[in-house]
Amino acid sequence: MDREHDIVLFGATGYTGALTAEYLATHAPRELRWALAGRNHAKLEALVTELAALAPDRPEPDLLSADAEDPGSIRRMAASARVVITTVGPYSERGESLVAACAAEGTDYVDLCGEPAFVDRMYVEHHETARRTGARLVHACGFDSIPHDLGALFTVGQLPDDAPLHVEGFVRARGNASGGTLHSALGAFSDPQEMVAASKERRALEGKPEGRRVRIDRSGRPRTRLARGWTTPLPTLDPKVVIGSAAKLEQYGPDFSYGHYAAFRHLTSAVGAVGGAAGVMAAAQVPALRERLGALRAPGEGPTEQQLADGWFTVHFAGSGGGRRVHTLVSGGEPGYRATSGMLAESALCLWQDDLPETSGQVTTAVAMGEALIGRLPRAGVEFRVLREFDD
Repeated sequence: MDREHDIVLFGATGYTGALTAEYLATHAPRELRWALAGRNHAKLEALVTELAALAPDRPEPDLLSADAEDPGSIRRMAASARVVITTVGPYSERGESLVAACAAEGTDYVDLCGEPAFVDRMYVEHHETARRTGARLVHACGFDSIPHDLGALFTVGQLPDDAPLHVEGFVRARGNASGGTLHSALGAFSDPQEMVAASKERRALEGKPEGRRVRIDRSGRPRTRLARGWTTPLPTLDPKVVIGSAAKLEQYGPDFSYGHYAAFRHLTSAVGAVGGAAGVMAAAQVPALRERLGALRAPGEGPTEQQLADGWFTVHFAGSGGGRRVHTLVSGGEPGYRATSGMLAESALCLWQDDLPETSGQVTTAVAMGEALIGRLPRAGVEFRVLREFDD
């Protein structure tokens, strides 16, 4: 495509947006033609000054004016770029105009969305348009859901592809939520009926893979030696993304199941986490309580530098099938922001620069980028390793 910019970063002056801009300024190829986009030109100029100090030998990004409430500005931004990155959330409130614009303009799109209803609704509304124009719409390109989606792909790659396969992921992490993430989570929890309705409508359009079976394993397990602790099922967007990839890729075998769990060293921690999550989900459905929770941290606020330095995540995977077993690990730094900004930036660079499978429409990271993105992510501090493999 003959476009003015290779990559445009929308929401660059927000907390995660600024981290993503820093990553691009210090890691992207020198020939990248990129731009920062947002509502406040003064803040964008200040960010460019900061980036110039970090990477004085790199070309400065252009600046674009764009506002999620102004569809015309969003359409112009999408038309100017080969790939658009957006960190502007909550996506359910501010995200659809950009998805629609990228789908219409044939522009590749990546975001950090962990909101299941939004992802399903965007498939219903814009997948077919993007499929016709060639746009690749890739949601969940951060901690939601790259380590889990690509970790499952990496694990499946160590197993036979002609046998039923079962994979389990066990997540442990230390990190802090920014204001934007808090508000996105509250929005996602506020209307569970909408979540169910959006999922049902998408399933009706998408259908099932022909001649194959894929499913989320919800049976659960109270304890695992693999992650050295107690576990609880983790009903996030992540398992839906993994199953979405499995439905499109035959290497997941004729019958694939995936279980997704949070892992804790101590039983009391597991019980506390379940109780806390249930309390937040219940409170999010009461407007007054949702408002009070949202006031705890405003959008744009985030962890301190020390908290970013102290953060980490691990996802242990157990895979089995065809007489083989494998234990793999995906690990990285502070999950919510430091690792996420790197994963988001590398996803956009991968779509722009790498030789990838022919895909279009709303696709997952495994389907759109797969092994190419796995190969890129060590630059962002995200490692994929096989810890053990053996025959049954």
